[in-house]
Amino acid sequence: MSSVLKTNALESEAIYIFREVISQFDKPVLLFSGGKDSITLVRLAQKAFFPAKIPFPLLHVDTGHNFPETIEFRDRLVKELGLELIVRNVQDAIDEGKVVEETGKYSSRNSLQTTTLLDAIDEFKFDACIGGARRDEEKARAKERIFSVRDDFGQWDEKNQRPELFDLLNGKIENGQNVRVFPISNWTELDVWSYIEQEQIEIPSIYFSHKRKVFLRDGMIWSHSPYVFQDADEVVEERIVRFRTVGDMSCTAAVDSYAATISEVVGEIRASTISERGARIDDKRSEAAMEKRKQQGYF
Repeated sequence: MSSVLKTNALESEAIYIFREVISQFDKPVLLFSGGKDSITLVRLAQKAFFPAKIPFPLLHVDTGHNFPETIEFRDRLVKELGLELIVRNVQDAIDEGKVVEETGKYSSRNSLQTTTLLDAIDEFKFDACIGGARRDEEKARAKERIFSVRDDFGQWDEKNQRPELFDLLNGKIENGQNVRVFPISNWTELDVWSYIEQEQIEIPSIYFSHKRKVFLRDGMIWSHSPYVFQDADEVVEERIVRFRTVGDMSCTAAVDSYAATISEVVGEIRASTISERGARIDDKRSEAAMEKRKQQGYF
């Protein structure tokens, strides 16, 4: 009974946050990656505004290196729910010379998303960007408020944040500023999965065990893909894996798993002693990798 009450309290808080966004901002957008957290946000937004449709578009910053399963799921979900989807591509920023493609063993387009995101915010004049970041994921995210103000360069100053006493959310911003909003900031990975199980939410198949061609590097399981640099001595093998967190193929490692259902995934997470961000290759670049990206305008 206590777990049900906890989930309901988290759901109620998230719905309250969504409604505060609509009441305080003119042009909000939901940042959508096709991962479990952004899919959960879509369900919560449906509940917040039912029986009306979700009153803002979804924005996907596409690196071009996404898992095919994620893109297929994204397109199907948008079609089924009749949502507006805006896609902006990192490849366009590369072609225009705004960013430089990384090369080498650990090259990734993940950090390049920042420029594309900030360009999209400026193009559509979004004043609130709703994301699925959670405080339990990573220490930089644990510092952020639910309404996290970014300056007119899209940058985050972790030392200049507003108090949020008694769940009072202050969305007042100056011209050029925008706010990142995190309705599930107080949720844990287990809370998200429990909610997915309770609500019977469909998610991409890569979250469940499947056969995949992979190779080992630095103790992590990397996907074999044209988008991922691979040394000649890194041997490709086929393993039963799944993904706990989903970015693009160049920054997301798999985990060995036979969890084929949501209940099995929940059981696996309960027994795990490693954070889901432990499978994010891009977070391994430095102790402050996420914080530095956020300071530059990252999600």
